[in-house]
Amino acid sequence: MKDIFIGKVSSTHGIKGEIKIRSDFELKDEVFKVGNSIIIGGQSYKITSYRVHKGYDMVTLEGLNDINQVLIFKGKDVYVKREQLNLEDDEYVLDDLIGMDIYLDEKNLGTVKDYVTGLNPLLEIIGEKKFYIPLNGNYIINVDLNDKKIFVSDEVKGLL
Repeated sequence: MKDIFIGKVSSTHGIKGEIKIRSDFELKDEVFKVGNSIIIGGQSYKITSYRVHKGYDMVTLEGLNDINQVLIFKGKDVYVKREQLNLEDDEYVLDDLIGMDIYLDEKNLGTVKDYVTGLNPLLEIIGEKKFYIPLNGNYIINVDLNDKKIFVSDEVKGLL
């Protein structure tokens, strides 16, 4: 199974090896716990401390207690193993939706290319033309993880 993208290391903080991670990941509470592991540059690191500071996730990693040891992480992507999230069979993260087909009744409207996080998360759909579907509201009826299909309501017609 592929690792799940959760954010990017923006910089270091202080001289004791703390890193600043910019993350809009929807399950931060499951990821950023002392004792859990994150993956940076293909290597797994155990979290020894975590706090939030000015919108950043501040993390210290086991065995890395000096700024010089963590400077190499600046600008690198941060991932987590899917198993660590303890998702139920019918649960998913936004990364899982990329590549799924969007259906209104029986008509294929396009494919999820990407998503935009923030206050109102959106799915970016590429079909006959590019459009966005909000994740909140009554737009999405069902997500079929097995067949990789997302069924949407008639309200999507107003977005096309």
